[in-house]
Amino acid sequence: MKILIIGNGGREHAIAWKLAQSPQKPELFCAPGNAGIASIAQCHSDVAADDIAGQTRLATDLGVDLVVVGPEVPLALGVTDALVSAGIKVFGPDKNCSQLEASKSFTKSFLARHDIPTAGYKEYTDIAEIKKDVGIFGYPMVLKADGLAAGKGVVLAQNEAEALDAIDEMMGAKVFGSAGDLVVVEEYLTGVEASILCFVDGSAIIPMETAQDYKRIGDGDSGPNTGGMGTYSPSLVIDEALNERIDQEILQPTFAGFKKDGLDFHGVLFIGIMLTKDGPKVIEFNNRFGDPETQSVLPRMKADLLDVFLAVTEDKLSVTPIEWSNQCAVSVVLAAGGYPGDYHKGDKITGLDDAVADGETIVFHAGTKFDTDGDVVTAGGRVLCVTCLAASHEEAKEKAYNGVAKIHFDGAQFRTDIGTIRSTAK
Repeated sequence: MKILIIGNGGREHAIAWKLAQSPQKPELFCAPGNAGIASIAQCHSDVAADDIAGQTRLATDLGVDLVVVGPEVPLALGVTDALVSAGIKVFGPDKNCSQLEASKSFTKSFLARHDIPTAGYKEYTDIAEIKKDVGIFGYPMVLKADGLAAGKGVVLAQNEAEALDAIDEMMGAKVFGSAGDLVVVEEYLTGVEASILCFVDGSAIIPMETAQDYKRIGDGDSGPNTGGMGTYSPSLVIDEALNERIDQEILQPTFAGFKKDGLDFHGVLFIGIMLTKDGPKVIEFNNRFGDPETQSVLPRMKADLLDVFLAVTEDKLSVTPIEWSNQCAVSVVLAAGGYPGDYHKGDKITGLDDAVADGETIVFHAGTKFDTDGDVVTAGGRVLCVTCLAASHEEAKEKAYNGVAKIHFDGAQFRTDIGTIRSTAK
């Protein structure tokens, strides 16, 4: 079986790594891929992830049996629709369903319509009106650019001055482009954030093992938001009773809402949840595996990921068993200096072989490539993700940071508190 994975990040490396372990021994391709993925899949670096025509042409030319879409942008642009029209099976939702991530407004409306717990909100397209309502829900004031913004389109303004600055940047200066044409202002939720990734098809919504993400760049949840600086799994703040509540109050109503609204969702639904004193509430939906949650969750999967992917494309998820390891995982992201702002590319990375020499440490590549000398160099903001499994979170954390200590590149930065429980989410 031939499989094409679309994307070039740590999430896609984790997917390829897991698929490479399938007893079915699939032939793997990736476009555009990265230096790590190249060790297990044939990479086509000349085809960008958001090149819909190019990805469709490549899948057709390769004669692949399945395409797995990693990032959100090609999904929002309709790559699934194009591939299905070409007669190719796809793991990933269509353009209509992808509005659940591509539009904050679409998601908030969906949540409200189906009585799924979430923060109160109001939408704005006029900069004068939003400035008139500044502080409408008090402070911190949550402002979200409606469209896709690479995980950075959310601002938590601590006071009126910060709120007005954020409004000017989003709606005036258009720092997030057209994503800021509409801004959603939300009530600020206090609690601990958790991530629930679910496989979804027409027959069922099945949650994966829980994970907790760390969005801020600095220790103690300080500094600006990023695409994610690390995760651990399972979450230490979700017990069996809370899992049941999440299923009854969020997962099942979401699945029923898909049916009522005619959303034919096939793929992964990523649900960001805030565990508040009033119970779990939805922060956001994403239409794909989370990054870096995937790097903690997939190593704990005992089932054949290929079987699960195929089941989703054939509406057989409800009769497909998915087993998980009892081990704990901790994943630590190494980012380029300056990230999430301007950062340098092309710095040589050393110590990769040393980090995995124990046979237990996994290094997932995100922003990497080969230079003209064949060396692995930095090529993105989030560069690598080091994952370790162990019997306890503390042991997994220690092993992961031992791996991190062996890897070096100029300006490397990482948090030192991944795997630590947080009492609040800032």
